[in-house]
Amino acid sequence: MLPSDSDRVQSSAEGKVKLEQAYQEANLTQEKLAQKANVSLETVKQLLGTRTCPNGVKKSKIKEIAKVLKIEPTDIVDPKEWYRQQQLPSEFEPLIEEKIKAFCGRKFVFEAFKEFLQRNPKGYFTVVGDAGMGKSAIAAKYVHDYHSPCYFNILAERRNRPELFLKSIRQQLINRYQLQDAGDADLPTLVSKVVPKLPSGESLVIVVDALDEVEQESGAENLLYLPKELPERVYFLLTRRPYNQEKKRLTVSPGVPVQELDLRAEEYVDYSHNDIKEYIRLSLNCDPDYKDGLKKWIQDRNIYQEEFVEQVAAKSENNFMYLRYVLPGITRGFYDDLSLKQLPDGLQDYYQTHWVRMNMDAAPNEIKAIALFILVEIGTPIPGKMIAAIADRDEYEVESVLDEWVEYLRRQEIQGELCYTIYHASFLDFLSSKREMKKSRKLFQEVNQRIVDYLEKEMA
Repeated sequence: MLPSDSDRVQSSAEGKVKLEQAYQEANLTQEKLAQKANVSLETVKQLLGTRTCPNGVKKSKIKEIAKVLKIEPTDIVDPKEWYRQQQLPSEFEPLIEEKIKAFCGRKFVFEAFKEFLQRNPKGYFTVVGDAGMGKSAIAAKYVHDYHSPCYFNILAERRNRPELFLKSIRQQLINRYQLQDAGDADLPTLVSKVVPKLPSGESLVIVVDALDEVEQESGAENLLYLPKELPERVYFLLTRRPYNQEKKRLTVSPGVPVQELDLRAEEYVDYSHNDIKEYIRLSLNCDPDYKDGLKKWIQDRNIYQEEFVEQVAAKSENNFMYLRYVLPGITRGFYDDLSLKQLPDGLQDYYQTHWVRMNMDAAPNEIKAIALFILVEIGTPIPGKMIAAIADRDEYEVESVLDEWVEYLRRQEIQGELCYTIYHASFLDFLSSKREMKKSRKLFQEVNQRIVDYLEKEMA
């Protein structure tokens, strides 16, 4: 079990306000709330902050109050306080923080998953969507709010193998639940060991992002060897891109509930469109990095803010990655010569427009294309000096090229060296499609030959 000192927590300043609003909206007095939740009036007052409570309130009592008011305990208590014994895995903490930085909306997804948890004693819930629709952000937000055990498959960093997944999840579960004799346990054994240690009324939710990026030998086994059988109170929240039946690789026993939520489905289009507009408004009105530049661009074209919101939302095709690139691009003056209607339509058109405007097919810019396609071909994080060595160019020149494309790349320090990979699967798709369309082009053949020559030299 978790240490006993984690059983008492304090309400946050925001939680006190939410609690008061919630019981008033439920047409309850403090006395009636205490009665319905089977707690003392003193407990309610302590959570509201009208009574001192230096040692905190028991979690079990807060759960009962939250249940009556149909809110989450973490609406009353700061999630970091509630889950203080359940730290986020350090390997994914930077990614999670980045993904939730400007997170908004997606309430319909979380509500659907909450209903799934309430309706089923166990099971698999999968969020399906195209690249850039916010699947990883949804996973990151859930992990951040509930401190669930998690694994984010990242193809560009080669963190996408079953053995890496199992090693990470095993360590998270051992640390969190003080599991004994589990150092070599497989996933079914691990979750079975966790269940008896779960506090009353709680479940185990394991979040796994980007099943489509998993690298695993073909066969009948589930991706990441996810269990076909699940004990009660164990759930998986998965995300993946659209797939055909051959690539599904998630087979479960008849008694294990399975549900998919496809973000592209007609029933969710309006929800996603509203979330996209909320994100644009947030950038326009609240983002200190972008709001002034966006407003100036709008004013210079004599258009209404809401017209900008509507048209950019339509052009985004409900793709958050499109907004992640286009809105900063507007702020930096990249589209100062374009009207609202001339902005790119959709994410792939955005990449192509950017490629053309950067004049990437011109001979003088060949080094830029070479550097990017080296990253595509290598497929793992590599330092700038290695890219320079493969391209046979000055390291400073290559670093300058990488700086020009910094928003499309992920930079991370590995063993003291700054390494680069392609940031997002959608840009990798775009570059790969260019390679496929022009396989005979000398540049692509040259990149592959240079990589071969470099590797042979290193092995000599």
